[in-house]
Amino acid sequence: MSRKDLSRRSLLLSGGAAALGAAGLLAGGTPAGASPAGATPAGATPVGTSPLGTSSLGAVVAEEPAVTPTAALGRLLAGNRRFVAGHARHPHQGLQDLHDLATGQHPFAITIGCADSRVSPEVLFDQGLGDIFDNRVAGNIVDDLLLGSIEFAVEEFASPLIVVLGHERCGAINATINAITSGSTAPGHIATIVDALRPIIEPVLTRPGDPVDNAVRANIEAQTAELVQRSNLIADHIAAGKVRVVGARYDLDNGHVTLL
Repeated sequence: MSRKDLSRRSLLLSGGAAALGAAGLLAGGTPAGASPAGATPAGATPVGTSPLGTSSLGAVVAEEPAVTPTAALGRLLAGNRRFVAGHARHPHQGLQDLHDLATGQHPFAITIGCADSRVSPEVLFDQGLGDIFDNRVAGNIVDDLLLGSIEFAVEEFASPLIVVLGHERCGAINATINAITSGSTAPGHIATIVDALRPIIEPVLTRPGDPVDNAVRANIEAQTAELVQRSNLIADHIAAGKVRVVGARYDLDNGHVTLL
């Protein structure tokens, strides 16, 4: 890839991330824009599925269709606030939802998260079946296979938001730091994960502060950049205003998701 191409990708990424940072302040934002002709909007409720959730008090609450990046991010952040407050609605998790989604899906967000059992996007964002196109691997590493999966979701479902979700005290990050500092080799195919993370983590180990958290944040930023720099398809959708990419960190201690 040429220097010009990399510069273009970096500009696209920074523009998308900045817009999403503002969107984080408007987590309940109203979606704008129309869906593609003849298609069910990403995040909208498919025909036959109830668009309503239930609050902690039993009241029925309507969900806004997440047809734009801002609306999609707002819906995720609103769900995380409910989760943290103990007021999760658990939407789209019934048998009728299962049957309604059997013939097709329309996820409104794509996530690239860690395989850690404590970091399930549907739980921490209070979403359900058909809402999130969830990609998970230790260290939330964007390799060719994962990139293909993400591009498929962008093309097939017109999902307007991609979230790279790292988390506090990530085991893959910690294993990489241990390998670097001790000069040891991780066993089996774990070494593949370490090798992928090493060039991202090694340069930040001298930064002040907690080395694991510094590395977690650096990895989120690096994987977010990878999406745009390595995928012309994603970059073109960003340029057209159809997709935004954002990095986020999940706190294991309190459940909060923070945008980076």
